[in-house]
Amino acid sequence: MRETVSYLEMTDRQQLVAAEPVPGLTLDRLRRDSSLVVELQVRIGAPFGWKCATRTEQEWDAWQAEHPDRMFWLLAFDGEPAGLAAYDLHPGPVTEIETFGLVPEFTGRRLGGFALTLTVRQAWELAPGVRRIWLHTSSVDHPNALPNYHRRGFRTFRTVEGERD
Repeated sequence: MRETVSYLEMTDRQQLVAAEPVPGLTLDRLRRDSSLVVELQVRIGAPFGWKCATRTEQEWDAWQAEHPDRMFWLLAFDGEPAGLAAYDLHPGPVTEIETFGLVPEFTGRRLGGFALTLTVRQAWELAPGVRRIWLHTSSVDHPNALPNYHRRGFRTFRTVEGERD
């Protein structure tokens, strides 16, 4: 299957174009050992063929060990788990939004724009002096992903075309 991977960035917190607030939508820190970390990634990624959707327990353990500093945050709507954001801090200081998404039952409910707004605001606050936030998305991800990133103020800095594994 052909795939286009788009890499996007923000280089100033003022570039964020905030979506209208959604009452009841929150972003809260998750412990790394929370069962929701794996559960939500699988539920978010399964419809789009993310590798995480088919990992074994041993593969998840290895994945966690490879990323000991990754931070996870729960997107909740009226107290129910609705999605996940995961962050990696890089030198520079740069923050990568490694995972962002909503579980299927919360897509199509006009939550994505504000969920991304909360996620980006948090990304700017994770380390002192953050100068860049970046992420990537794929043409086989949710069709609203790339337009949502652009509406929130991200700009595409690189695209890669290829075959998906």
